[in-house]
Amino acid sequence: MEEAKSRPDLPDRLSIDPRSPHHLAAVFEHDVGIRFNGKERADVEEYCISEGWIRVPAGKTVDRRGQPLMIKLKGKVEAFYRS
Repeated sequence: MEEAKSRPDLPDRLSIDPRSPHHLAAVFEHDVGIRFNGKERADVEEYCISEGWIRVPAGKTVDRRGQPLMIKLKGKVEAFYRS
């Protein structure tokens, strides 16, 4: 129960990319899960709960800098800490 109190609140928008302004390192010290349209997803790079979208890699395709190309999927997004 103590560990749950020490976790920061999950933000409305979060990105795993450290170059993004929506990256919060304190959140990633804990295991974060994303449920999209009722199914848990492990490939989410960024999410926004209020706008209802996630960004996921588009297969193995990369841009000229070697970063994966992202696609935006719209639906119901739920973020949670895994136990």
